[in-house]
Amino acid sequence: MPSRLTTAVAATGLATFALLYAPQSVLPDIARDFRLTPAEASLAISAATGALALAIIPMAALADRLGRRRVIVWSVLTAAALGLLLPLTPTYETLIAARALQGVATAGVPATAMAFLAQEARKAHVGAAIGALVAGNSAGGMLGRLITGFTTDGTSWRTALALAGAFGAACAITAALLLPKGHPAERRPSALKDALTDRVLLCQYAIAILAVAAFISVFNVIGFRLTTDLGLPTGVATLVYLAYAAGGGTSAAAGRLADRHGRARVALAGLALAAAGAAITLPDHVAAIAVGLTLFTGGFFAAHAVASGWVGAHAPEHVRGQASGVYLFAFYVGSSTGGTAGSAAYQAHGWPGLTALVTLWLALAAVAVVAARNAGTTRTTQAGQKSSGTSTPGPPVTATSPNCGNVTSPDATENVADRTSSGTSYTTATGTVSPP
Repeated sequence: MPSRLTTAVAATGLATFALLYAPQSVLPDIARDFRLTPAEASLAISAATGALALAIIPMAALADRLGRRRVIVWSVLTAAALGLLLPLTPTYETLIAARALQGVATAGVPATAMAFLAQEARKAHVGAAIGALVAGNSAGGMLGRLITGFTTDGTSWRTALALAGAFGAACAITAALLLPKGHPAERRPSALKDALTDRVLLCQYAIAILAVAAFISVFNVIGFRLTTDLGLPTGVATLVYLAYAAGGGTSAAAGRLADRHGRARVALAGLALAAAGAAITLPDHVAAIAVGLTLFTGGFFAAHAVASGWVGAHAPEHVRGQASGVYLFAFYVGSSTGGTAGSAAYQAHGWPGLTALVTLWLALAAVAVVAARNAGTTRTTQAGQKSSGTSTPGPPVTATSPNCGNVTSPDATENVADRTSSGTSYTTATGTVSPP
């Protein structure tokens, strides 16, 4: 039987991401109703994810003051209330405003949920609790799209969003009732500067922006291609979101393969698979599109899993929370800006134009992976030279020493967290390192 905490966090993930992405599968219907272009309709997604990106870091700071449980509960309840109001919006402008507010409310969950679980769950159960949250996130994103897509035919997009809102509200109430009372959060000094100056971390943020821009733009537009270009009913076109199931399998496998073969290799393989999947979708054949989207989705989730894990593994302990927050910020910035840019490319140049843009973004993400690997290798080499007593060319040692009154002295030991996160083996005398 799942524990109360596990059930609560799964419900939190279901509510959050079902509400966030529910409009995506009915964008063509919204566009027809309000007489919009695909790029204009995509703002129904971009407004929410963009507002979420801007609110993540402030929400994390607010949670330190008010308590993480309180922020999580009020976030999901507010997002659910706004979800129930979406079908009543009279104009597209009010719909976009409501979606932006929903994005701000939703930000409280990704900003605080992981830290809350790490603090509240027993050590033996932290993995299960985080797994329940991630599973809820993934399932919520898929179910929100499926609910709206399957119920639009024969009704309207407003009815579909109302049903998705009711589902989100039920999950939100479940989370609010079951989520245990949290303990006071431990206040720690900000390490945001370190999170924004580390070259390996900067590369991971770039990967997040570029990869999710490619991913969201494809799924923002695929409904238009299937319903408008190929003439499929919305309910049938919605089946493409079942490709998300491939993401669950590849993200888990990517983590295991990264431990064995190195993060860079697996991330590059994921990006290459995504690019190949995008190319396969070019013919106007439903079977080819289905296969291509499955490969594209699996490749994206593999690369995303490696990049997000790379952040946690590389960042020193005191930087880890801030680095994760910046990664999420970058992720949703990419979702917002990339989703709209990709829709504009489809509007101007059709599906081939979008595919070309997506391939370019994935190629730039691959460049960032290589840059991260090189930066990590340089850091590992320098750490190995320090531990073996080999000096490195540069300024005198006092230039990097801490100030001890009026006397400066070199660091006596290296930060173990830094060595571990950079992939340096503890047997540096042999020169053996784990791959980045």
